[in-house]
Amino acid sequence: MVQFEANFDGLVGPTHNYAGLSYGNVASQSNAQDVSSPRQAAKQGLDKMKALADLGLVQGVLAPQERPDIATLRRLGFTGSDAQVLEKAYREDPVLLAACCSASSMWTANAATVSPSADTADGRIHFTPANLTNKFHRAIEHEVTGRILGRVFADERHFSHHPALPANDYFGDEGAANHTRLCADYGSAGVELFVYGRSAFNASVPAPRRYPARQTLEASRAVARLHGLDENTAIFIQQNPEVIDQGVFHNDVIAVGNQNVLFYHQQAFLDTAAALEEIRRKLPGTELHFIEVPTDEVPLADAVKSYLFNTQIVTPSPGQMAIIAPTECAETPSVKAYLDKLLTLGTPIREVHFMDVKQSMRNGGGPACLRLRVAMTPAEHAATNQACLMNEALFARLHQWVDRHYRDRLSLNDLRDPALLQESRTALDELTHILKLGAVYPFQQ
Repeated sequence: MVQFEANFDGLVGPTHNYAGLSYGNVASQSNAQDVSSPRQAAKQGLDKMKALADLGLVQGVLAPQERPDIATLRRLGFTGSDAQVLEKAYREDPVLLAACCSASSMWTANAATVSPSADTADGRIHFTPANLTNKFHRAIEHEVTGRILGRVFADERHFSHHPALPANDYFGDEGAANHTRLCADYGSAGVELFVYGRSAFNASVPAPRRYPARQTLEASRAVARLHGLDENTAIFIQQNPEVIDQGVFHNDVIAVGNQNVLFYHQQAFLDTAAALEEIRRKLPGTELHFIEVPTDEVPLADAVKSYLFNTQIVTPSPGQMAIIAPTECAETPSVKAYLDKLLTLGTPIREVHFMDVKQSMRNGGGPACLRLRVAMTPAEHAATNQACLMNEALFARLHQWVDRHYRDRLSLNDLRDPALLQESRTALDELTHILKLGAVYPFQQ
């Protein structure tokens, strides 16, 4: 079956700020309280999308959440006009207000888990929005996320949408940030790797001690069942608890895969040998490339700082892969030296493209955090909302949209400004017309 992989990146929202909300994410915490630039962040994201489209890849756009989230603040007891709700929340609990203003939906690797039709029992692409229960500011996303995905991938003949898993730590689900797929080619049945940090029901499974393990084995198994995957398709691998405690909050900070390539740090998994053997057994006849980066060449701290593994591996042409890396990889000597060496090793990875996504990186998200991967056939591509697919016209229109609606600077004190709420709603209302999404936000209902 002819198939290819599309990347759907999240647009950075108008309230992009540095509140340091993500405990366990070193970059997020270290840049807390800094002044952000929503306009620059959005344009960096758009430039990355355009660069991938220029490589000949299918690139899509996903809309951000409505923020500030007035509806959630009202559910939590704040009353009065919208301006009064913002002011009361700021006075009583500024951290809560910051959580309800977070632009974290830009990291669409956490938006959902996606299984392509080549793997699923009913031959449709399946989507399950992540419940993101570990962080309040993300746990309030999944309802609107599901609504947006439903408008982008609306044709029930090709797409199947599931609600998020129960919102409980036992079923903590972080989406595609802990999921990747290996295959001979995108159209062939592959294996889907679900990487978990802990087991909710089995206390004998090792767990990190310092930082939380956000993905549970039970959540991963539930998503695999919902997507109609069988025992030959799904593989469940435990992340090394020791690396979680060193700031590797998701698997996509320590490993990334594409087609027949798995690129990972030596310390990524609890039992690497067993995981690789299971992959080989379930993909017989496929020439697999397991690229392990040794600790003595790239220390774990350098891998986390540079986001070496939060890169995208893409296939611009058959058999020719490229890494999409943040500029921090070029600026970290051990990582740059390794990437230079990688291009000489005879693997399918032949190129490295460095992208400036510093506004995202300072909040703890690299190129891979910004995208949701959707492998699809031409028929599925045709059934996708075409207004959400990147091209020259959409790129120019969204740049103009950002210039009209986004602030150049935003501090945490600005989150109480009722004008910011109105600016955001005006921007999002216009965006839903540009992307032909209909009424997806609470303020539009």
